[in-house]
Formats: sequence, C-alpha cells, structure tokens
Amino acid sequence: MTVRVEVLVSGRVQGVGYRYFVRGLAREAGLAGVARNLPDGRVEVVAEGPEQAVRDLVAALDGPDAPGRVTDVDVRSGPVQGMQGFTTA
Repeated sequence: MTVRVEVLVSGRVQGVGYRYFVRGLAREAGLAGVARNLPDGRVEVVAEGPEQAVRDLVAALDGPDAPGRVTDVDVRSGPVQGMQGFTTA
C-alpha cells in the first residue's frame, strides 16, 4: 500500500547536509517526495511510497547516521498525491 507522511524535523538540521542525507535514503528506497529547509530552522520531509519503506525512512530521520543533531521528529499522515522522484528544496 502506498502511503504519505509529512514530517517536521527540529534541531540542528540545516547547514549539515541533512536534506541530502534524507534524499539519499529516500532515493535508495524508491520513495518520492521532497526535503526542504524551513525559515524557522526545521527541515520538512514529505515522502510517498510503500508503507514499510516510508516507516524505515522515518525511523532513520533521527537515527545514529543522521547528520547534525535532531531534537524532535513530528510525523503526520496525509493523502497520497502521486509525487514523482525525490528532490531537495
């Protein structure tokens, strides 16, 4: 089943390669979406794809390999929108 998550990642996650880390994991898993910096210092991650692959990505967002220092990961489900590819913004 295809699912969508919208995630807000807080902490020291800008200027440390965090979006590119997420993009690499997402592309490797075949997920679609985007990782983008927000003006308030958080990173927003939107991901669509197979449920287990999305769960694995979310679990890695504050895992030991994540660059910077993650202090919070706020995950929300959303309606699948049929995104293609995974980009950074």
